Amino acid sequence: MKDTNIQWHPGFAAAMDLELRENRNDLQYEKEYNLNTKPLEVDLLIINKKADLHLKNEIGRIFRGHNILEYKDPNDQMDVDVFYKVEGYACLYKSYGATVDAVKADDVTITLIREAKPEGLFRYFMKHGYRLSNPYRGIYYVEGMVLFPSQTIVTKELDQESHIWLKSLSGKLKKQDMRDLLEHVGRLNGKLDKELASSVLEVSMRANEQMIETLIGDDDMSEALLEMVAPIIEPIMQRREECARIQGAVSLLHDFGHQDAEIKAAIMRKYDITAEEADNYLKNSL
Repeated sequence: MKDTNIQWHPGFAAAMDLELRENRNDLQYEKEYNLNTKPLEVDLLIINKKADLHLKNEIGRIFRGHNILEYKDPNDQMDVDVFYKVEGYACLYKSYGATVDAVKADDVTITLIREAKPEGLFRYFMKHGYRLSNPYRGIYYVEGMVLFPSQTIVTKELDQESHIWLKSLSGKLKKQDMRDLLEHVGRLNGKLDKELASSVLEVSMRANEQMIETLIGDDDMSEALLEMVAPIIEPIMQRREECARIQGAVSLLHDFGHQDAEIKAAIMRKYDITAEEADNYLKNSL
């Protein structure tokens, strides 16, 4: 059963840190930054601690002092309302400065990130007089009537070698893509880099579970790489085995004539799963 509870955002935050690691000491990361006491939060806020710093990674070329990032996982939509929501977040962030105009409007940027190109959003931009430019592969600047410098990142269009971390946040990786990711992870030395890479790798493995057996049986996989992914693979394999047991129990109870309500209550009690998870097992048994 495909994992429908993948935690994409921690992997995204880790991927961004790795993407911009050449300037890590100059940047401050605020994950799920709360705009106020109400449940309004941006996915990632990156503060540039040096006003005149130009980031080496092309994703950060547009960055100013305060940079608001909105990430949509592969299953989420990115439409015009998302764009306006993030512009609204940026307005609120600017207005919450310690003093009047403490955060300058021209010192705030917006970045929207998604695997696939948001075609509907881009059509809206063109229809309503915005301008789109494409200075780098997968990176689109939104110009014209925007309140803040804005860009949209289409991760599947990014260069594989330069942006392996963001490109790996996908459920459509091929075997070579996963091998490339593992090789990049294997080259890292620092403790922090390895921890961040592990977060990205876990998301990628969960989103591409069908590839696990292929990797394990790959004669070209070094023992060191296999040891590296073992702590990630083992829980996934255990979860898959448990899913198979639960699905088998559902099918058996159906065969014996039990109704869905009875089966749902039984598997929730037996396997300590939520009502939503139980409903998914029932749907998959039809």
